[in-house]
Amino acid sequence: MPEHYTYLLVDFFCIVFPFIFSFVPKFDFISQWRYFYLPCLVTGLFFVVWDIIFTYLGVWSFNPRYVVGLYLYGLPLEEYLFFICIPYACTFTYHCLTRFFTFSVAARGKIFKWLLVAMLLIVAFINLPRLYTSVTFILLAMFLTLLSIKKVNYLPAFFFCFLLILIPFFLSNGVLTGSFIGRTVVMYNNNHNLGIRMLTIPIEDTFYGMLLLLMNVAGYEYLKGRNSPHSQSVMVSK
Repeated sequence: MPEHYTYLLVDFFCIVFPFIFSFVPKFDFISQWRYFYLPCLVTGLFFVVWDIIFTYLGVWSFNPRYVVGLYLYGLPLEEYLFFICIPYACTFTYHCLTRFFTFSVAARGKIFKWLLVAMLLIVAFINLPRLYTSVTFILLAMFLTLLSIKKVNYLPAFFFCFLLILIPFFLSNGVLTGSFIGRTVVMYNNNHNLGIRMLTIPIEDTFYGMLLLLMNVAGYEYLKGRNSPHSQSVMVSK
């Protein structure tokens, strides 16, 4: 395989199977596309701007050997595709879970959420000069807090979905950071992260991914709720 297709193939294999199964009547995700594309575009724009700034500041960079060579504002084409492929795969998974299962909001889930917010803020403010750590953790804590204030009922389903996709997340991110094939596509400046790696993956990537996917799911649920106010995929326990 030509090495300059490495990142492009990661994008492809992340989306190809969710995309194919979207047309299976049992899953019927194609009927939900109208709720997906706008949140994906808005969230993607937010992350693209974030990516451009962090690339300019040297928080991370992309190895030119493993991309096809098409750039826009310092980002390779594959990075733009990443913000479509990964959210699509996650939202498809979330759709399937909530189509066949119900999730109740338990007290322990609320405790976990607030513990997570507290942990994120504490670590962020201790490490303010580390831009990847502080910015990612603060933004995720703020977004979780916003959703809690709005009393959304889909967080249990999202967290369960996120746990499931951690396996493909580690595979794809492991390829991008050099865990499996010895090719480091995305390179990180350790002055801006905690230096804690899961194999070769910075721990911040997990929370960066959580924010990316949660924003997509939140937008997806918002549009579904606005168009079908009586269709609730998550049951709330009283």
